[in-house]
Amino acid sequence: MSSLTDVIPAPGGVVAGAGEVRLTARSQLYAGDGVEGVGHWLRTALWQATGLPLREGRELDDTDEDGIGLQLDPELGPEEYRLVSDATGVLIEGGSAAGVFWGAQTLRQLLGPDAYRKAPLGLDRTWAVPHVTIEDTPRFRWRGLMLDVARHFMPKEGVLRYLDLMAAHKLNVFHFHLTDDQGWRVEIKRYPKLTEVGSWRARTKFGHRASPLWEEKPHGGFYTQDDIREIVAYAAERHITVVPEIDVPGHSQAAIAAYPELGNTDVIDTTTLSVWDTWGINKNVLAPTDNTLRFFEGVFEELLDLFPGEFIHVGGDECAKDQWRESPTAQARIEELGLGDEDGLQSWFIRHFDTWLTARGRRLIGWDEILEGGLAPGAAVSSWRGYAGGITAARAGHDVVMCPEQQVYLDHRQHDGADEPVPIGYVRTLEDVFRFEPVPPELGPEEARHVLGTQANLWTEVMEDTGRVDYQAFPRLVAFAEVAWSALPAPAERDFADFERRMTAHYGRLDALGVGYRPPAGPHPWQRRPGVPGRPIEGTPPKG
Repeated sequence: MSSLTDVIPAPGGVVAGAGEVRLTARSQLYAGDGVEGVGHWLRTALWQATGLPLREGRELDDTDEDGIGLQLDPELGPEEYRLVSDATGVLIEGGSAAGVFWGAQTLRQLLGPDAYRKAPLGLDRTWAVPHVTIEDTPRFRWRGLMLDVARHFMPKEGVLRYLDLMAAHKLNVFHFHLTDDQGWRVEIKRYPKLTEVGSWRARTKFGHRASPLWEEKPHGGFYTQDDIREIVAYAAERHITVVPEIDVPGHSQAAIAAYPELGNTDVIDTTTLSVWDTWGINKNVLAPTDNTLRFFEGVFEELLDLFPGEFIHVGGDECAKDQWRESPTAQARIEELGLGDEDGLQSWFIRHFDTWLTARGRRLIGWDEILEGGLAPGAAVSSWRGYAGGITAARAGHDVVMCPEQQVYLDHRQHDGADEPVPIGYVRTLEDVFRFEPVPPELGPEEARHVLGTQANLWTEVMEDTGRVDYQAFPRLVAFAEVAWSALPAPAERDFADFERRMTAHYGRLDALGVGYRPPAGPHPWQRRPGVPGRPIEGTPPKG
């Protein structure tokens, strides 16, 4: 059993009682109307860890003093929950099924680290929940994690595992970066070459882009549409929304390699292009033609059937304008539409899909470069180049997700020591992430309401497998989850010593979940690869 003060993210209010609820082989679990799915999830998760059957109760009163009840309370906010453990058993109430689900995650923490195991320890083990009343609600409605599967592909099972890890930390938006120069990862039936050609590259730069090393073997993979449906359904069961990203008009060499007519054919011979095998900003971008617009409308039409959420991410970042400056076709379009320059051309491209998505009941979101040349009406902004883009967007009345690279890019190194594996970017420690503040003080109260929330980003150029993703993500993602959920004081006033104390217990949960986190004492020897440059790199790599 964990201490009441070990819960992460920190709950809003905790009142301790005297005593405990002991779960036994005769304990029941009752799930009321509207929360049956949460009941199924909780029963399955606890059975896997404890071996307790937690039989289905017929009514809430049947839980007696050793059971669990789940039900809705319309007086609570959508993701708010109340957990009461007392002499009558454990009752979790939420304003929606999502609120009940987050309460169930807290219950799991109260049972101790072994409640996260995938194999039961035996029915003779005591499973107890301390008497307590917890009232809790999230600070932000967008508590996100972005995973880049384009640079290094993560098989479906790994994605499902990360959805479980997100749920365990009360994160609720999975930003799925599906396309880039180095790979196209989602099946589009009307354009089969996107995956036949675009999902594989001949080799891969090993380590950061300054490394002289290469992995001389093909790398690739993609998700079928059935895979995507399974991922989206799995996420929905955990009250996580999946936001797909198709990056346009830059970061598109994989698409152009598959369909050369998408590129600037009046500038280069696009038939010679292959899926890119290194990192950085690529100059091969989409041509601003009607053919390109129709092509990606077809892509998005299929995506809308796969992803039911409100937002579709269109990227819009790091679009090199060199080819457009040289292209007679691009220059003619700028003149025809009175766009002024290449920034205006990019804005026109993004506005087209903003209008297209709006007409279909969806909302466009893009990286803060979509501000260049004028912000697309109705679009939301992922502010990654610091806070400036988010501040500009919020002041203009647009919604914002704060994900500044200086604070929450988890591919950046965690220590400045030479033994840190593949060190890139800024040093961002666990404490640095814990002191991250998503809402900049420059925003007034009305402007701050446009901050939907915040997101941590995992770009995978230097993460060749799930173990490396784990190492970069954890434990910093735990600190980020607390920032996204809890009502914390100003950064300088936050109690990092208390967070470290709670992390002592939480490392046990991560161990039970099989997470290969960076240990507090530093990297293990096996996390070094022979011959991989270990010196820090001056400056900061580009986002993607």
